[in-house]
Amino acid sequence: MSTAHETNTAQEINRTATRDGYELSTDPDRIDVDRVYDWLSNDAYWAKGRPREIVERSFANSVLFGIYKDNVQVAFARVVTDRATFGWLCDVYVDPAERGHGLGTWLAETARDALAEIGVLRIILATWDAHGVYAKAGFVQVARPDRWMEIDRRNTP
Repeated sequence: MSTAHETNTAQEINRTATRDGYELSTDPDRIDVDRVYDWLSNDAYWAKGRPREIVERSFANSVLFGIYKDNVQVAFARVVTDRATFGWLCDVYVDPAERGHGLGTWLAETARDALAEIGVLRIILATWDAHGVYAKAGFVQVARPDRWMEIDRRNTP
């Protein structure tokens, strides 16, 4: 009997692209961890106060997407996926000074396409205020929200 480790044939997601003076990359070594941690823990409504250890652990278990301008990171997203059936696009953040240039949509489109190439057919995300950004990348409301359930311990002492 083989173990999950032995049968792990997960395909890597390696992407680079340029557009209008920006560069997108999935190279985890390029992520400016300090900058992204600051964005998430101090500005992103969904992650305010998230401890650095949690941010770093989430990076280690995700596919990371960064956008850079003049080698400075200006946007970030990550995907949690089994690389077979399901992906969750999350922690999408664009530096306030770079908003309005389509970077959030570019991140969502790139994640969508990268997952489709390895056969992942379902991708979800949650947003409070950026439905239009994700709609441009083809995301729609969950067709059957009555089938989804959750355990949310974020505000549990």
